[in-house]
Amino acid sequence: MLITRAPVRISFAGGGTDLPAYYSQYGGAVVSTSIDKYFYVFLNVSADDAIQITSSDYRTFYRHDADTPMLFDGDLSLPRAILNHFGLSRGIALFLASEIPPGTGLGSSSTVAVAIIKAVTTARGLMLSKQQIAELACQIEIEKLSEPIGKQDQYASAYGGLNLIQFSNDGVTVEPVNIAPETRRQLEKNVMLFFTGATRAASSILREQKKSSEQKDARVIEAHHVVKAMAFEVKGYLEHGDLQSFGKLLDRAWENKKKFAAGVTNPLIDECYALAMQNGALGGKITGAGGGGFLMIYCEPPFQAAVTQALEGKGLKRMDFRFETEGARVLVNAGLRIGGSAYAA
Repeated sequence: MLITRAPVRISFAGGGTDLPAYYSQYGGAVVSTSIDKYFYVFLNVSADDAIQITSSDYRTFYRHDADTPMLFDGDLSLPRAILNHFGLSRGIALFLASEIPPGTGLGSSSTVAVAIIKAVTTARGLMLSKQQIAELACQIEIEKLSEPIGKQDQYASAYGGLNLIQFSNDGVTVEPVNIAPETRRQLEKNVMLFFTGATRAASSILREQKKSSEQKDARVIEAHHVVKAMAFEVKGYLEHGDLQSFGKLLDRAWENKKKFAAGVTNPLIDECYALAMQNGALGGKITGAGGGGFLMIYCEPPFQAAVTQALEGKGLKRMDFRFETEGARVLVNAGLRIGGSAYAA
């Protein structure tokens, strides 16, 4: 038995500029932090000659017989694509489970990729760096599966911690934000997450963003330019301990994010955000591409009870969390080793 985990993330500024359609032309930048909500992979040797994958989140099961071609459509296409990449077609059992529902805007699909790659490479005896794990996850999701996604989630999950992540045609760089311990503690206290109760596939929103960037839609491109600049502002505010300015910047970032594509927000999200601001919040945003998932609110402790009461009155549920710094890691390794064809990065 081998068990790995990888964390999900919350993005403070710059989300959307990690899409290749944007950063390949202008460069992108995101500030995000991983949090202590994880995706887990349990990997074992199967008793028969098949591949078996069970997902507790999707309540589905997949079995692949070694003598038939492995396809990457339908349920559990991502774990199948990763196993295929490593030449694994028999004798493997995977069990997948997450602490949060899928489709909630915390980067869960890419966290799945990172956690599975960490498990498979460990079982194969391959010592991949965090950079290599993140880039391989990007390669499989974006190139092999043609997902219309960016690269921030894979890097945030593989590295862990609070980072400025920059994207260009030359590659991705991850720079830790140099934040004082007391500022980190206060930031952690002041950031709140509320589950809207709605999960969604981000692909339609991201495809629209991709199309707008490729067609150089001036309004959308300018909004991306603004939120990219805000990523560097956020880094400066955090490193100088100016959390008031950080909170207010989130409000400006949200106004620009709503210009990215139709469906980023909806009447319930708008109403709940307005309620939070009326009750003392300084700013916030919907996590991920938008349309549902978690509403992130920046609010100082004296106002948090009022904000919580107002949003829970609308049916939202507050989720407690902490920042984390480890990234993807192995939790249990009982010496399991698996074979397969030669690894191709």
